[in-house]
Amino acid sequence: MLEVKGLSLKRGSTEVLHGIDLHLRPGQVLGVLGPNGAGKSSLLGALCGELAPSQGQVLLQGRALAHWSGQERARRLAVLPQVSSLGFAFSVEEVVGLGRLPHGSGQQRDREIVEAALKAADAWHLVERSYLALSGGERQRVHLARVLAQLWPGEEGATLLLDEPTSALDPLHQHTTLQAVRSFADRGAAVLVILHDLNLAARYCDAILLLEQGRSHALDTPARVLTPQALKAVFGIDVLVQPHPERGHPLIITR
Repeated sequence: MLEVKGLSLKRGSTEVLHGIDLHLRPGQVLGVLGPNGAGKSSLLGALCGELAPSQGQVLLQGRALAHWSGQERARRLAVLPQVSSLGFAFSVEEVVGLGRLPHGSGQQRDREIVEAALKAADAWHLVERSYLALSGGERQRVHLARVLAQLWPGEEGATLLLDEPTSALDPLHQHTTLQAVRSFADRGAAVLVILHDLNLAARYCDAILLLEQGRSHALDTPARVLTPQALKAVFGIDVLVQPHPERGHPLIITR
């Protein structure tokens, strides 16, 4: 569980986040949407402890983030940044195995978890490949498997933060990635995911935080946040919103 109270953040002399409050609950997928420069990646940086708030606090399971030791925090909180680079010729299995370093679960159990995480990310067929030989989309799925392995199996008490995990993926793997994230949350993990695709957010997220110039424009269910009025105000686009004919979640159609 991750809780944010009155979070403000400065980068240089510019305040990029203003008074953000949110409560990320077990079993929930919270999507963060907003135009470029709205503060999405800055928010994720503050939530994982990479950036220090100028005001407010971030609590992990009721304790200030700064009060957790690195290894202790890594067993409960995993982060997939927007860009994950690795310059060594590790095998895919070794890369995903890095997610198990905070744990003392033993080689056999770690191998089982690495396999399960790679299968969840639809990347098991890459297991013996060199990481450096992979395409951008394949690398993205391997890093997803790494953070899944870090928190596997995703029970209550695990918090997963993802920054645009579908950005380099084809349409099929956009869905398989978010299905894996959804399944992780369904087992009890709390998940926050930054997305650009409004319809993916509407389908897979339980709640959406809509950011506008570092402020919370709305925080509620997809049906209550993804309205024509809100999307016009924040993104400047004219849309139609109607229920998906099969699933019932909002379907956003650009005019």
